[in-house]
Order: sequence, then C-alpha cells, then structure tokens
Amino acid sequence: MAAKKEKTFKFVIVGGGIAGVTCVEQLTSQIPSADVALITAGHHIKAVTNYKQVRGVMMRVKGSLETADGRVFGYEKLCICSGGRPKLLTQDNPYVLGIRDTDSAQEFQKLLSKAKRIVVVGNGGIALELVYEVEGCEVIWAVKDKAIGNTFFDAGAAQFLIPSLEADKPEVAAPCKRTRYTTEEPAPGASQTFTPGSALGPDWHEGIALRGAQQVRHGENLGLVLQMLLFLALPTSFFFFSPPLLFNSSGFSSVAAGSWPVYVQLTNGKTFGCDLVVSATGVVPNAEPFLHGNTFAVAGDGGLRVDDHMMTSEPDVYAAGDVCTACWELSSLWQQMRLWTQARQMGWYAGRCMAAHVLSEPIELDFCFELFSHITKFFNYKVVLLGKFNGQGLGSDHELLVRCTKGREYVKVVLSGGRMVGAVLIGETDLEETFENLILNQMDLTPYGEELLNPDVDIEDYFD
Repeated sequence: MAAKKEKTFKFVIVGGGIAGVTCVEQLTSQIPSADVALITAGHHIKAVTNYKQVRGVMMRVKGSLETADGRVFGYEKLCICSGGRPKLLTQDNPYVLGIRDTDSAQEFQKLLSKAKRIVVVGNGGIALELVYEVEGCEVIWAVKDKAIGNTFFDAGAAQFLIPSLEADKPEVAAPCKRTRYTTEEPAPGASQTFTPGSALGPDWHEGIALRGAQQVRHGENLGLVLQMLLFLALPTSFFFFSPPLLFNSSGFSSVAAGSWPVYVQLTNGKTFGCDLVVSATGVVPNAEPFLHGNTFAVAGDGGLRVDDHMMTSEPDVYAAGDVCTACWELSSLWQQMRLWTQARQMGWYAGRCMAAHVLSEPIELDFCFELFSHITKFFNYKVVLLGKFNGQGLGSDHELLVRCTKGREYVKVVLSGGRMVGAVLIGETDLEETFENLILNQMDLTPYGEELLNPDVDIEDYFD
C-alpha cells in the first residue's frame, strides 16, 4: 500500500548542515509567506530550530519525497543538501572513527578522554585541527604527502606552521571575526535514531574538551608528530587489527601482544599501537540515498550534477553543498573544494534561484563563484586562500612571490602573465581585500616585481 502523503510544502530542503540552513534562511527572506520544510536525519542542526527530524531519507522525485520510515512529503521545489560522508579507511572497526558531524565529534571527545595515544590519518582540514587542538594524549600523525596540509599549503607554508606544533598553545585563542555556526538540540521527543548528520562547521572544536588521559603539555604530546613527518613522506596504506595479529601485503604475521587495543601498520614497515585511529581522509558526496529509482545525472566524483542555477537533472530538484558537483563553465579563478564556505555560498544561491523561479524572476550566477575565497584558522593563525592559491591548473605557467616572517605571517602570491591569480595569507596580514581586488581586476603587476611584497611598502594604500 502506498504511503500517505503527510503535507505538501512550497519548498522542501533535505539536510541540516550549513548549506541546508542557509538555503532555508534565504527562501524565508525572499518569500516570507511560503511553507518551507527542513528535513534532517541528524541529531543536531545549524542555527535553525524549527525543523522535522526523520530516521533517514530516501527519495522518489516527481513532486514528493519519501523518508526511510515511510513518511511522504510533497513539494513544489526541492533542494538536496545532504552533504558528504567520510571516506573511512576501514568499515565497522570499533577503533576507527571518522569525524564528520557533531555526533561523531562528540563520540571522539568521549573516546579521547580515555586515550593515551591516537593515530590521526589524513592531511586535510580536520587532521590539521586535531593535531593542534588535542591535549593530554600522544598524537601520531600519518600523512602520505611531502608536507602537512597539502590541500591548502605548499611546502613553504607548511614549514612556517610546523613550529606551532611544538609550542605551547596561547591561553586565549585568536578572536573570530566571521560568522559563527553552532548547533541546536532537537525538539523534545524527537527520534534519536542516528544516521549521518550535517557537516562540521569551522568552529566545531569550540566548546569541546579535546583532552586525553595523560597530563602532558601541548608541545610534549606532539613530540612524535615531527618525527613521523620525516618518514611518512611516501605513499602510505593502513591496516587495522587487534593483537596478536598484524596484516600486511604478504598476509597475516604474528607479533607480540602489547597493551594497545589496536595497532596500525604502514607500508613503510612502521607499526604503532594506539587507543584510537582517527580517519580524516576526506569525504565523498552523500548522494546515494537519492539515486535509487531516480535518474539523476551524476558527476565523476559521485556528486549530483548541477547547472548554474543549482538545478539537477530532475525537474524542480536543486542541490547545494558537498552533495553536488558544479558542472557549469567555471570561472578561471574559482574551483570547487567542498569547504564550509562553499556550502554556505551554494545554499544561499540555491535559495535565491528557487525563489526566483517560483516568482518567475530572472537570476544570474552569483558573484561568489567568480573568485575562490576561503577564510579559516589553523594552528591559531588566521588563514585566507584566494583564487588559484596553489597554482591549480596553471602548470608551469606561473611564478610565486613569497614573504615570510617567522612566527608572525606567511604571504604567497601566485602570478600568471604578470597578473595575480591567487594568494595564501597566514597571520594578521590585512592584505586580503587588496589582493582580492588585484585578482579580480587583473591589473598587470609586472612593473612592481618583488616590490609587491616589500614589507616597507604599504601596498594597501598604494593600490587603494
């Protein structure tokens, strides 16, 4: 028997993360009288409190959405903001945890409180935050790249940041000068069945005590990190097991049982025991729940293909955030990286597009997709990334200008044909607005050469 449709809404948004909430906020500001439903499967939601929580979401399009518990919601316009799911190193291992949402972050906090040593695997944003924030626990950082944070930084920036791993953390963190994203508990009586929830925002570790079971200072618990970086600069794979057996490329081999509940063997032959393995190796689009029975066009990376109005291949169905893949003709200064800033931008723009289509109003691609920009914080430094900050797609046709003041700032400019196309700013440089304008107006900077980064020249005033 077909499930009974509970209610039909003008707009239905699936996902309680930054993209979904921003989409709802934009829709309600554009059409205040419209019925908007925000459906989420997670325990927490970013900023918005009026929502429906369901056990899980699957979908049949053509005007209705069916949840895993059999409920059906009708819609005029639907936006899928289901985010991404972590690429776990192994499935169903109690000692391997992927940190992706608020629930998994809280589970990590609980496990960490009893841990004396953890292994962090990965080299992206979550890994960078963990190795700096965790205290009272020995941290082994397993990376396969030649430098830390290679998703965001080159080797020079990595070297600038490494001393922060050994130094004491400041008593007061650097102030946050951007929008903060927090979570609200679900309404009383809401189901507590867990399915993957909304992605963590940039402030996920604020208010969470990331402390292990040992009484050691910040610099001491990271003593092994620098040592590890020296011999993990080669491709690495990971196997998980409980003693007394290890698994390697030749099969199982016996080892002496130790005091650790789990051991990790790397392809370089090193073996480490630990209490917990944190898998921080990125995410894949969480599109699978929506594919069965539908005909979505899917990109090569597994995301739902969207056009320049955030529309999928299904009529009246939009997508935003990590679940989608931008498939319009991209600006030469923008790239999709599945970061919280882009989730917010996509959710905001998707809401605008949905409202415009209902109101039969024209809409153009938002300016935020003209220039890639991302602001975050690593190792207590403000970090700003602009344009082709690592020379993405430029090949050898670019040059770099670098200015570095130890312990204070790291500035890198990417030039192509004498014009600025990207930049990395670490520290309180106050250069982001100037560089953003120089990238957008494509001014020929050839006459200035290396003087562009001369610390004795106030380039903010010069190019004002």
